[in-house]
Amino acid sequence: MGVLPDRIDGEGMLLRCWRVDEADAQATALAESAEHLRPWMAFMNEPRPSIAARKQMLARWERERLAGGDAVYGVFIHDAIAGGCGLHRRLGPEGLEIGYWVHPSFTGRGVATRAVRLLTEAAFSIPGITHVEIHHDKANTRSAGVPRKLGFRFVGEEPDEPDAPAEVGIECRWRLKRPSVSP
Repeated sequence: MGVLPDRIDGEGMLLRCWRVDEADAQATALAESAEHLRPWMAFMNEPRPSIAARKQMLARWERERLAGGDAVYGVFIHDAIAGGCGLHRRLGPEGLEIGYWVHPSFTGRGVATRAVRLLTEAAFSIPGITHVEIHHDKANTRSAGVPRKLGFRFVGEEPDEPDAPAEVGIECRWRLKRPSVSP
């Protein structure tokens, strides 16, 4: 299982693993995004961690990535935090799940689509990764637009206990397989 990259640059943005010294900036970006994210992201409805706890979390994320685990990135456009995203090892050794959120100041600009395209390319650069998936609640129709635009195939729905206020409890799953390489 290869280590996921710490930075991905392209599409007019930088995806970079959060650094411990960015705990304050990350907390601010999430606070500014709270109303926008709260309907869809369960963690936004939990008490906010202290800055000290957030620093510990960011350090833990980096240790886990270096040990072959998930990679959690900030999305940076110039010096601004445009959102966050990640590659998550929830699908077994051959697959990665992609997650993303966009700061409200950057919605409607294709940020999520561009970030997912970069994450997909990075995922397929890892030996042994055969597919990536995006999962979202059926009510989150904006989130469904991203995999649709990028050619992911809708693979189905299944009941899933709602975690956040706007969820209806039906998880939609989209998959993109690694492109075949012709000899």
